[in-house]
Amino acid sequence: MTTHAPFHDRADAGRQLADDLGRYKRRDDLYVFGLARGGVPVAYEVARALGAPLDVMVVRKVAPPGHEELALGALASGGYRFVNEEMVELFGFEPDLIDALAAREEAELERQEHELRGDRPLPDLKGKTVILVDDGLATGASMRAAVAAIRATNAAQVVAAIPVAAPEGCDAVAEQADDTVCGFMPQDFLAVGQWYEEFAPTSDEEVRELLARAA
Repeated sequence: MTTHAPFHDRADAGRQLADDLGRYKRRDDLYVFGLARGGVPVAYEVARALGAPLDVMVVRKVAPPGHEELALGALASGGYRFVNEEMVELFGFEPDLIDALAAREEAELERQEHELRGDRPLPDLKGKTVILVDDGLATGASMRAAVAAIRATNAAQVVAAIPVAAPEGCDAVAEQADDTVCGFMPQDFLAVGQWYEEFAPTSDEEVRELLARAA
């Protein structure tokens, strides 16, 4: 683990990120969504600081088995699929393989969505400003899928907010979101966890607890 990690844990990252989002404070058209699971503890602190409701967006990365860092794409709530064409072309993956991997993740997305949201539908986001928060960003595949999902709700503005990001990942997301805040963009980015002193996996139970506390 790096000795110069800028964040103690996800809550600390959320508090620091909230400072960069001050212009959205106390707006009555604002929603904050955390990408499940790791983005939710970060989003909880952002929502609290901005005085906004907190919700959860379930996103599943599509990656070949054993190579989870190779994000070939991502799925998000509402049936949205993002395919990272550059990665697919670079490694020569066949469309059939992408479809098979996506189908597997789709089933997991539905299961996780039921675990975290129950039968609660997405709120009506038409005309709203939505801030999407994750704990970090490498390729940006998950965030790009989430942006597409929120865009389809007719939200007025979609903001992507991430405490730490690979510069090229942040640039890719910025092409899709209306506003993008990447708090810290190290040139030597290898993995999200290297920028946290504590980076244990976030459980479904922890997500449900934070959503209940925010409500």
